[in-house]
Amino acid sequence: MVSNILNRHPRVLSLSEFISYIGIRSFSRRRPTGNWMWNRYSRQQHRTRLMLRGRYEELLYPLDDPLARFSQHDVPPILCATLPHLTERYEELFDEIEPVVRDQPRQPPAGHFRHLLEWLCQRFGCTVWAERSGGSLLFASRLLHEFPDARVIHVFRDGRETAISMSRHYLFRLIAATMLALRSFGFDAMTSLARGKHWERLSFRLEPLTRVLCTPERLPWDSLTLPHFGMLWSAMIERGNRMLGHLPTGRLLNVRFEDVQAVPDAQIRRLIRFIGSDLEDEAWLREVSAIPRPAPSKFEKLGAVDRAALAEACRPGLERLGYPL
Repeated sequence: MVSNILNRHPRVLSLSEFISYIGIRSFSRRRPTGNWMWNRYSRQQHRTRLMLRGRYEELLYPLDDPLARFSQHDVPPILCATLPHLTERYEELFDEIEPVVRDQPRQPPAGHFRHLLEWLCQRFGCTVWAERSGGSLLFASRLLHEFPDARVIHVFRDGRETAISMSRHYLFRLIAATMLALRSFGFDAMTSLARGKHWERLSFRLEPLTRVLCTPERLPWDSLTLPHFGMLWSAMIERGNRMLGHLPTGRLLNVRFEDVQAVPDAQIRRLIRFIGSDLEDEAWLREVSAIPRPAPSKFEKLGAVDRAALAEACRPGLERLGYPL
């Protein structure tokens, strides 16, 4: 919803799922070459292959189109969602970007990202870029480290509804099942996520091990329940509070999904003012205020026992965000 709203603004470059598909390990080298960065953008990594096991509305590349250049097995990460979100001529843009990326000298990954995104801003006549990736609280501390001046928009929703959506998403199912499997090895990944100061560094080190011990074929998929996703959501919210709670109001905007649905014009105006006070555009605001729509509650359709169990699992996050129990 937020990506689609920002994408219609004539001066905002809306980057949808950019970090999600290329992976946070794109920051793993201190001073990579432009060629190395292009490989991250253009060649599937382990994370991308896992994400492509499911089909979601965020996946914009037409994998089923017989005329498409790429298939599920080789579609570049940056073409999964980011470039098709920007233009209908996404494959041409993909080719156009390659020399821009490859010609860059050795520099920190954030420098490579800034160069590409500033080039895209110029290419599309934009003055500011905004990246949105689902579940980015899992790696937000790394992003804040790499982009210390960034302003953060934290969009959140009632965890009871979010947990149900997460339970239908392959990557979140994989995360929850892996955490459940790690418990049998004596490692409480959920607590580490919520309270650990070095979660991302630890997860980097554990990743090679979990690929061996927690392959999809060995994971306890059948043991997953909605409360597992409620606990995962709460752990992410707790981690988000630890990372973002100290930011001043000029750098952090909290946006409640339900408020955008209820009063879209006021909340979207608040959103664009935070991004840039000179970006208010009444014609754009009238157009995009029609995008948010109230949705029926999936939580209310659950049985009483399931509602109680899921609500209890979500309790820490709900209390943190001020949702009524």
